[in-house]
Amino acid sequence: MHTAFISHPDCLLHDMGSFHPESPARLRAIEDALTASGLMDKLERHAAPLATPAQVKRVHTPEHIALLDAVASRALSTGLAYLDPDTAMNWHSLKAAYRAVGAVILATDLVIGKKVKNAFCSVRPPGHHAERDLAMGFCLLNNIAAGVAHAVEAHALQRVAVVDFDVHHGNGTEDIFRDDPRVMMVSTFQHPFYPYSGVAGRSERMVNIPLAAGSNGQAFREAVNEFWLPSLEKFKPRMLFISAGFDAHRDDDLASLNLTEDDYAWVTERIAEVANRYADNRIVSSLEGGYALPALGRSVAAHVKVLIDS
Repeated sequence: MHTAFISHPDCLLHDMGSFHPESPARLRAIEDALTASGLMDKLERHAAPLATPAQVKRVHTPEHIALLDAVASRALSTGLAYLDPDTAMNWHSLKAAYRAVGAVILATDLVIGKKVKNAFCSVRPPGHHAERDLAMGFCLLNNIAAGVAHAVEAHALQRVAVVDFDVHHGNGTEDIFRDDPRVMMVSTFQHPFYPYSGVAGRSERMVNIPLAAGSNGQAFREAVNEFWLPSLEKFKPRMLFISAGFDAHRDDDLASLNLTEDDYAWVTERIAEVANRYADNRIVSSLEGGYALPALGRSVAAHVKVLIDS
């Protein structure tokens, strides 16, 4: 079976301004890197569908959805409407967000149905900061959370793990699943750093490991080996979802960690080993952060190559 690559041109139409780091160029950089490396020829391409309202409502309140609808309508006349100082919508943004959620849900169905081996969703806007009733941090809807909810609700999986190696804590994912015994989240993130969360809420199922500014790949690997892997071994997840943020790369100026593409390949190998032991190799990965375009392309290629080879 192949690795699925799921994206959609609508994700390029979401644009928060020419100087915003979360730009359409991110997806183009990923496609260019995968093509140049020869990996794109090994992937099975799928177009992301629009998520249904019912799928989105599994993880977001009706009030949150109504607010996004209202802001999207305002953007039609103003060109750009802000949800917070860093997060804006144009007229295309909400459709792009529904495509991003739809990509992860399609990936979930394909992987569980054994139509593909695993999947990478090259989509935007990202999602892991979106809480049940709040958009923030470039995120409108929580793409990974919607996929996890689909796995446990539509497919009745009883143990699902989220692995988040973005440089920022996935506060939205934690907000949605903090009290759900079916879901474990393991994460690393720079701390103290936006969104200034993740430490107070740690538990056996919310295994959040802060890393100090300047931490390198060795510190990251030690955190994975000491905290993530034992927790995942104990939980024995039946499926793994990856919030694949690549903004902890040493070339990314928006943060201060020093990972490299080798670190992303290494952690993907460790995740694949867990998936092999407990989850019938079921992995769905979806893009979160990563804003230094050449480093983003190389890092995604390293990540995807492991998915293809696993």
